[in-house]
Amino acid sequence: MKLLDLTNRIIDGCALAVVRAPKERVLEIAKGISLGGIDAMEISYTNNDAPEAIDLVHKELGNKVLVGAGTILDSETAKNAIQHGASFLYSPIFDEGVAKLANEYQIPYAAGCTTVTEAVTAMRAGTTFIKMFPYSGIEGPAVIKTIKTPIPWMPILQSGSVNAENINAWLAAGAEVLGIGSALNKGSVEEIAQNAKQIRAAINGWRTNNKQKDIN
Repeated sequence: MKLLDLTNRIIDGCALAVVRAPKERVLEIAKGISLGGIDAMEISYTNNDAPEAIDLVHKELGNKVLVGAGTILDSETAKNAIQHGASFLYSPIFDEGVAKLANEYQIPYAAGCTTVTEAVTAMRAGTTFIKMFPYSGIEGPAVIKTIKTPIPWMPILQSGSVNAENINAWLAAGAEVLGIGSALNKGSVEEIAQNAKQIRAAINGWRTNNKQKDIN
């Protein structure tokens, strides 16, 4: 049930921090988002010390923050991330080898896809989430809404251009999970915590309002 548990935790949390920074800064961001009520983060492998950063967050925060590995382009990098305890994989592309490895080790995989055909191919390969990259971040929520109309069951993780002010629009369009970069990367631990609180409040508010609509 590992894959199901991890997937449910990501969906329940809804927001995750997208981080490209040295390991010391990664830890500060992890502490900030945790204080603000966000419990998941992706550490990009564009930084050479990403494996050490994953280890450091685990050491300092334990299970308080679910740590995933980002910019995973191939199975070799995926295997390294898994060996360092990554709980999910996050990528700007879809790679079948990464999908197979993620399923073998029972962890979620968010694959970056440019076309609907590519996204469906990724889904058939067992991908957990589809990241419509890069167009949804450029064009906005309408991209997700358009895709969700004929394929409402496509599990979309939106990454890019997400902040507390537009969360309602992304969730209303059909995004299940929101990857958030600059809003959760800038400032001190306290400032990050405050931004995380605003994002958490926006998500909770949208969910409460839409649950009430469903009841009515």
